[in-house]
Formats: sequence, C-alpha cells, structure tokens
Amino acid sequence: MPTFNEGRHPAEFLLSEANGQRSRGNITIAANQTIVPGSVLGQVTASGQWVGHDPAAVDGSRTAGAIALYGVQTGPAATFAISAIVREAEVNGKTLSYKAGLTAPQIAQIATDLAGKQIIVR
Repeated sequence: MPTFNEGRHPAEFLLSEANGQRSRGNITIAANQTIVPGSVLGQVTASGQWVGHDPAAVDGSRTAGAIALYGVQTGPAATFAISAIVREAEVNGKTLSYKAGLTAPQIAQIATDLAGKQIIVR
C-alpha cells in the first residue's frame, strides 16, 4: 500500500487570534518564492514585499514579521497577494515552516521578532 504525505493546511499553525480578523493582513509575496502555509516571512525593506525569512539576509528579511496563512509559488516576474498573520496571535511553533538548517538560537530569535508584533510562539 502506498504511503501518502499530507502537506500543511492553511492556518493549521494558528492557536488563537484577535477578535474578528484583526490578526490578519494582506501582504505581497515577492517573485521567485515558494511559500507553504505556516512559513515564517521577512519583509524586504526596499520593496515592502515579503519573502521567506532568512537570518543571513541583508535586505530586511532577516527579521521575522509575519506568518503565511496560505501557500503560493511565484514566478520570476510575478508577485502574489496572500493573507498572513501580522499581529496579535498565538501560534504553534512546531508547525511553523522555517528555512532549513536554522539553529536553536536562530529559532529563538524568530520567536523574539514575532513577539514584537504580539505573535506569540508556543
């Protein structure tokens, strides 16, 4: 019998959020990105667009600032708007998607960055 691997579901990581949809915001994902639900995102300072968080980046995306609610894959010249958690929420850190190879201190820094937006990683 074949084995099936189920991917992440939209908002699977979300434990609680502010009343209504105050925790959510519309953001623009930059070109050449593969984002899955629960991806930790950083904002590129020059463009205001969002990319997968990278602690080694020098473009502003080294600071975690949002978590993607939905997945998207953008092309080389295309951007895409999605909803993300941008403030006042609690999330399950074990179901977030981080860049491969991050160390425990780097993951702790992500939690600190998100706490600045009142996104608490549990």
